[in-house]
Amino acid sequence: MLAEGRNGRPTPPAVAEAGRVAAEHAERAESERRMPPAVVDAIVGAGFPSHFVPRTWGGREGSFIDFLDIVSVVGEGCASAAWCAALYATLGRMMAHLPLAGQGEVWAGGPDTLIVGAISPNGQVERTAGGWRLTGRWPFTSGADHSDWALVAALAPEGDGRALRYFAVPRREYKVIDTWFNVGMRGTGSNTLVLAGVEVPEHRAFAGDDLWSGKGSPSEASCHNIPFKAVNGLSFVAPALGAAQGALTAWGAWIAEKRDTTGGATRERLTVQMALAHSAGEIDAARLLLGRAAAGADAPGAEPADLRTARNSRDFALAINLLASAVDRLFRAGGARGQAESQALQRAWRDINCAAGHVALRFETSAAEYFDVVTGSGSRLRPDYRSPSAGGSRADAARP
Repeated sequence: MLAEGRNGRPTPPAVAEAGRVAAEHAERAESERRMPPAVVDAIVGAGFPSHFVPRTWGGREGSFIDFLDIVSVVGEGCASAAWCAALYATLGRMMAHLPLAGQGEVWAGGPDTLIVGAISPNGQVERTAGGWRLTGRWPFTSGADHSDWALVAALAPEGDGRALRYFAVPRREYKVIDTWFNVGMRGTGSNTLVLAGVEVPEHRAFAGDDLWSGKGSPSEASCHNIPFKAVNGLSFVAPALGAAQGALTAWGAWIAEKRDTTGGATRERLTVQMALAHSAGEIDAARLLLGRAAAGADAPGAEPADLRTARNSRDFALAINLLASAVDRLFRAGGARGQAESQALQRAWRDINCAAGHVALRFETSAAEYFDVVTGSGSRLRPDYRSPSAGGSRADAARP
């Protein structure tokens, strides 16, 4: 069994168990287009929802390097399960920007509250005497079927225009519509949230700029005070890292026993040996890039925040491209028999290529941001929603 690319640190037993359960239910998750309850229970038992929750509410205020490790372990068994686990953890970090009164409501039942994110601005928002009223549809909300709360983004009235705000909404106040029919990441249940005139009090909302700039959280923990783009991409590429490692392990074991149509051992072919070595190297390179980004987020030191944010965003995009390249090579090198539905490789191939299309992992965007920072040309690291016309193409171009 291949062990290349692992970090050498022991995996917590509950996380290993979550990975095992995720792998056992991966085919069911695909067919049902959502995570089975047993997988959700294992994710909760492994501590994903509480990973970044403030200690005030019983959470761990965990590190990003640990986050990378535990998400990738689950990803080896099922990328969809790891994707949801990562987002349940990430949304706990984002919710920490709420005022304390709002946090108290969200985590009244403990730190394992399952929070999902509809974080691309959508819908309509009106000001009310005590807060806000939200109406609309928010698609692509992963893990929504099992959620307790949702963090919903919208462009809210501010001055003469509109500005990005986030709103915490309990499960009883939104519907989940079954709209997720995708070629990959099928088990994420990334369905649509529907809100109809939902009232959100002031203490359950916060300014988008606070999250994007890494300021404004009542918590002093470092994981709650870091620019959004310095860590956001990690949530989407860490599951792919695990999936690629799992695909490499499964493919290596399969190819070692495979026979060509002539009867010869497939493992003796140079093209197969090169495919394994090249793909393993790309996965290792992606892991190193992501490890540096996570470690830098945990201990930023004296490095300028804009430079760290731009480099991390660049490296998240580079890493997903390396992982997609790795599984593409294995998929081609395995021949027709390696593409059968019974092979785990084909699911990883679909899942990783779908992850690579996520808006947070587009290399052209991160390259432009990195160029701006290193050349002193300005900064595009935070979206500018503050315009009377912000509901149009400008906002669409800068979605989280």
